[in-house]
Amino acid sequence: MTFLKVGAVALLGILLGIQFRGGKQEYSIYIGIGICLLIFSCTAQYMGQVKAQTEALMGYVSSGSRYFSILFKVVGITWICEFVSGICKDSGFGAVASQVELFGKIAILFAGMPVFLALIETIAQFAG
Repeated sequence: MTFLKVGAVALLGILLGIQFRGGKQEYSIYIGIGICLLIFSCTAQYMGQVKAQTEALMGYVSSGSRYFSILFKVVGITWICEFVSGICKDSGFGAVASQVELFGKIAILFAGMPVFLALIETIAQFAG
């Protein structure tokens, strides 16, 4: 049912934003950002539930707990960068959106580096 509410809020926000686009365009942008923040907060509630369930799963897997934390960091970086980039694109700042996306990619690369290093160590152990 929550998905229907989020969809309805998004459609109503878009329709309201279209009404303001003809006169005061800045109001249209503010409405879009407000709707995005509202949907973002709904999504954050679900991510909290997913994290709690994943932490319960980590109790069964002792060695994989650090990989789950890296996974959550990468998902969080992706999520926030995509959100900010979308708002920048909608506001007409495509260059800023591109820089946010680039920063997100580099941050994901560095966040995932421990996984890559563990893989290299495992290959080195098998090789010799």
